[in-house]
Amino acid sequence: MTAARPSTPTGTPTDSPTDSPTDRPTDRPPLGLRERKKIKTREAIRAATYALVEEQGYDATTIEQIADRAEVSPSTVFRYFPTKEDIVLTDEDDPILMEELRARPTDEPWTDSIRHVMREAVRTGVEGDAAVARLRTRLMVEIPAVRSRMMESMSVTGRMLCTAIAERTGRDPDSLEVRVYAMSLIGGLLETSLYWAENGHRDDFAELVDRTLTTLQHGLPRENP
Repeated sequence: MTAARPSTPTGTPTDSPTDSPTDRPTDRPPLGLRERKKIKTREAIRAATYALVEEQGYDATTIEQIADRAEVSPSTVFRYFPTKEDIVLTDEDDPILMEELRARPTDEPWTDSIRHVMREAVRTGVEGDAAVARLRTRLMVEIPAVRSRMMESMSVTGRMLCTAIAERTGRDPDSLEVRVYAMSLIGGLLETSLYWAENGHRDDFAELVDRTLTTLQHGLPRENP
């Protein structure tokens, strides 16, 4: 859900190991061989892309170069990621975050549930793979195509969040209020990621997310923070 959160599974620009869905504690059955191979292929493509972008820049990096570095064919890259921007932005964590929201206590205030899940997302994602998070958000600021693709993907995440909100609150997921709240949250988190990158990643991202959630809950503060 957080734009800055590295997609998992992923590789860093130096191909250092990171957590993958198979590393997370879960009640789901273990993945089969075919699914594990798909995950490894996606990891290889992402790791190749991040490394090439660090070496020569985003615009100079081609799908053919990514395929060669990942030791797959260009058609395989496109089978997993329709565009180069999707390699940077595709996020398998959104469904997992929605499950975590659903797992929160039913008597817990909705805003507290959101805050808890977002703090955990930052802890395991951004702080767990800070180099990728910084690269990802920097590209969102610098490359219009990446930022545009991110805006397109927000609608998908927003619809998932609408469903989670509706299940929790008993509201219609298509109601105006639910849609406005969901997209306000998604948009706020996107702006938080852009702000973080525009200011050289100097701020603590977890604190920025906390400020964002407080602003969404209570409105603008009377004084500048």
